[in-house]
Amino acid sequence: MKIFFQKFKEVWKLIVLLVLILITFSYAMFQGGFVSWFLFYSFVPFALYALGLGFYSLKEIKAERVYTKQEYNAGEKFRASVVLERNIAFPLFYAIAEEQAGDTFAANQDLQKAKTMVFPGFSRVVSFDYSIENLPRGEHVLTGIKLKTGDPLGLIEKEKILPAENRILVYPAYQDMLYRPVAHHFDQGMTASKERVQRDTSMAIGVREYQPGDRFSWINWKATARRNDIMTKEFEQRQSHDVTILMDCAPDPHFEVVVSFTASVIRAILRKGAQVGLLTSSVERVAFPARGGESQQQQLLYHLAKIQDGSPVSFGRVLEAETFLAQQNNSLMLITAQLSKELIEKAAFYNQKNGAVSIFLIKNSQESPTKSEINLRSSAYARGIRLVMVHDGQFAEAFSEVNRG
Repeated sequence: MKIFFQKFKEVWKLIVLLVLILITFSYAMFQGGFVSWFLFYSFVPFALYALGLGFYSLKEIKAERVYTKQEYNAGEKFRASVVLERNIAFPLFYAIAEEQAGDTFAANQDLQKAKTMVFPGFSRVVSFDYSIENLPRGEHVLTGIKLKTGDPLGLIEKEKILPAENRILVYPAYQDMLYRPVAHHFDQGMTASKERVQRDTSMAIGVREYQPGDRFSWINWKATARRNDIMTKEFEQRQSHDVTILMDCAPDPHFEVVVSFTASVIRAILRKGAQVGLLTSSVERVAFPARGGESQQQQLLYHLAKIQDGSPVSFGRVLEAETFLAQQNNSLMLITAQLSKELIEKAAFYNQKNGAVSIFLIKNSQESPTKSEINLRSSAYARGIRLVMVHDGQFAEAFSEVNRG
């Protein structure tokens, strides 16, 4: 229907233009004199130009967008040049060119400023530049260039969206940080080490003297009787730095900071040489197993570039459904901006299984915790869960807070 009215409008304007030409000619014929013919001859050039413009098609104009790269980080500046090329050198008095984008980019304030007026004249090639200061995270589609032109008197106006589709991928903003493996809690005693050490109790490789914190079941009674001193079994030790990150995708004003912190943690863990997995539950559940290397980083950051805060359930409900995590020995990192009693209870369940659950509560810069969050933090500490408050712009302090906590 919109196309029909657009065509009808163009035809109607041509009819009006022809009627104006006939009226001015009739006035000159019947009135006579210098003034009437002067008005007619003054109007004729504009009328003929408008008539020619009415039959000129903007479809023959080709648009091309030129820019340096396709991948950016959130907050970077995007620069592009738009080149308009046409085969027919019909004189265009002016043209208004405007960038067009998909839904993820359409509301951007800087993109709305990517609009300029050019004066092609007889030139077959016209170009203009524009820039977007702060790119938002996401995968954005630039669909085309909207071109609008007309005659000086505004009798004829033509508008066309020239196809020129390009995609740009904007990864989450990140901050450089140093990852320190979370200290491990054993069944007895306080934190034992800054490295997560697991004992394979199925393979004893020797005996040693009893040390505070050893389990009663580790005592080797035969060796104890021979040496007249308490001796315990020495088990094979293996260090594991595998980390599974669960990111909260519930709608929240802090969501972009949550994504940014998650991206920063992933980069830091992989740079340390450890393996990391990611689980998100937005519109759909997506899980990446713990792996290392550059390809894993690229895959996880690509996922974070496109993810949206569309989870229909709370983070606590999501954690409750992921029962397979109880059978894993990976450290669990829960990244959220919404702290709840339900989340603390579910985290405590997994903490009893492997003793390595950390919750990172995301806050804006200088934002203070609420009274409810302070109470929940105390509850988390009482259950042996590490809860770290992370402020935007201070990501580097996250793991030093973990080790102090």
